[in-house]
Amino acid sequence: QVQLVESGGGLVQAGDSLRLSCAASGGTFSSYSMGWFRQAPGKEREFVAAVSWTLSTYYADSVKGRYTISRDNAKNTVFLQMNSLKPEDTANYYCAATSRAWSIVTAQYYYWGQGTQVTVSS
Repeated sequence: QVQLVESGGGLVQAGDSLRLSCAASGGTFSSYSMGWFRQAPGKEREFVAAVSWTLSTYYADSVKGRYTISRDNAKNTVFLQMNSLKPEDTANYYCAATSRAWSIVTAQYYYWGQGTQVTVSS
């Protein structure tokens, strides 16, 4: 059983940056691919970025060039660096783990954190 705890969310202005962290425990972190998803009020949870256990990275088109996902296997932590934030990036951000190579499908992630809120004002 893997436990995931996100941190780093907050209220920022458009154009600002934030770095989210997700600390994992209870499993072999390096064997999981990790993803970040987000969910805005009234909307479906959507894929944001993923980093596989082979260190390949993948991004949604909406964040490509602005967000960077990375992982530190020694610290069992995955990060999401978010630059040039926009009001439409406002959402609750979740990290998730899967034993698959990687995926954009929420149902293919087995473990989820509780989320951290990111609010971007215009």
